[in-house]
Amino acid sequence: MTATLPSLASLKPNPAWASLPLFDRSNWQRVRFGDVVENCNETCDPTEAGLERFVAMEHLEPGSLHVRSWGNVADGTTFTRRCRPGQVLFGKRRAYQRKVALAEFEAVVSGDIYVLAPKDTERLLPELLPFLCLSERFFQHAVGTSAGSLSPRTNWSSLASFEFDLPPLDQQRRIAEILWAVDEALDKWSACDVELKSFYSVKGDSLFRAADFSKSAKATDPEWQTLSGAGVQVIDGDRGKNYPKDSEYTLSGHCLFLNAGNVTKAGFAFEETKFISRERDELLGKGKLRRGDIVLTTRGTVGNIAFYGDEIEWEHVRINSGMVILRNNSERLSTEFLHQFLTTPFVAAQVKLLSYGSAQQQLTVGIIAGLRIPTPSLAEQERILAVMNGMNQCRREVDHTARSLRALQSILCNSFTN
Repeated sequence: MTATLPSLASLKPNPAWASLPLFDRSNWQRVRFGDVVENCNETCDPTEAGLERFVAMEHLEPGSLHVRSWGNVADGTTFTRRCRPGQVLFGKRRAYQRKVALAEFEAVVSGDIYVLAPKDTERLLPELLPFLCLSERFFQHAVGTSAGSLSPRTNWSSLASFEFDLPPLDQQRRIAEILWAVDEALDKWSACDVELKSFYSVKGDSLFRAADFSKSAKATDPEWQTLSGAGVQVIDGDRGKNYPKDSEYTLSGHCLFLNAGNVTKAGFAFEETKFISRERDELLGKGKLRRGDIVLTTRGTVGNIAFYGDEIEWEHVRINSGMVILRNNSERLSTEFLHQFLTTPFVAAQVKLLSYGSAQQQLTVGIIAGLRIPTPSLAEQERILAVMNGMNQCRREVDHTARSLRALQSILCNSFTN
């Protein structure tokens, strides 16, 4: 792709839409959800009914209308509630997860899933119902009426009380056609994203593992070295007496103190952060990041990688004892090349093989320093990175388009339910 895709991330409902025939509300009728939607409670013995599949809560993907996984009745299930093609599945447990899907096959479903259908298809089109359930107002109502602390559930009488304006059938039909067209495009882009990620993983692995480095490297250069042998310093966090106490952490402050939850398979995540004071920071010895450092988790979920680059806003960042810093001190090894290599399945396999512990997986500094990496010439490193960066750009643009389509779908859903 050579052109940058237009950004839809900040797309907002246009007030002028209200004047379009599609959103002309002059003939819309205020109704209660339970007046037009039925909570189907058809039950059966799946074996006697000849049903082969069952759907549990974990089979519903948040924000997706498609059921892409299921269980096999032959493997055993206690579910008896039946769903039929065209009915809508709504996860009533932890409604904030936004689990709504259109049934595309017959199955039995979990008791935590409502099976919904229009009471009268001459009043509410089945094609529109899934998007009604995806709207923000409906979800807020479902979450707001849920009861329970550990596993809150919304009940049918609460959902049935939800009020919204129902368009005439001709408008419903046009709105549904637009929404399903957006969903079809989103489904295709999402599938493309999955394929690209798979290709990126396989291609990256083959580039790093199978490339003939000997043709571009000097005869005296080994093709593979350990991290320490290649000039990469492995630094663990400070575990001494000056390690911060729980009472010393704050929500803002001088120094960001990373924990394992801040490093994911996708890199850094800063939804939840904690900080320490300047005084505590100055007391600590090891474990402070420099720009260009790579962080690797060593406890629990081992092997997650993140790069501390210029885009990270915090100048003072430290790691806790569940991770290490990889600092490249070699002039013969590109830091970007090192970072890309560490994200390959080949490294993930090494980490899985070398980690130890039953209750919690762990890696030591010594084990990490012994990880083997390819060390081709800088020219060969640049060639490999050019290929990887090209694939990364494609992934970013596909992911951006998919996210933009989700935003458009959400806006359209909300436009006819607000």
